[in-house]
Amino acid sequence: MRLDKYLKVSRLIKRRTIANEACDAGRVTINGKPAKASAEVKIGDIIEVGFGSKAVKVEVLDVSETTRKDDAKELYKYI
Repeated sequence: MRLDKYLKVSRLIKRRTIANEACDAGRVTINGKPAKASAEVKIGDIIEVGFGSKAVKVEVLDVSETTRKDDAKELYKYI
């Protein structure tokens, strides 16, 4: 699954266009490397998203095309 779509489905970022812009600005990394919006996300990857002065680091537990809002937290765990 594409990185920008994963960020939206997992609800780490609210909209896909915002996720795309964050990737273009270099604020998103996968396994410590800057990632483009089109990068593939796999189970076990470590994603870090920079929000201003804060950074959120999560491990991918599941990759699902669609998810209900209540189940979105099951797609990742905070590190």
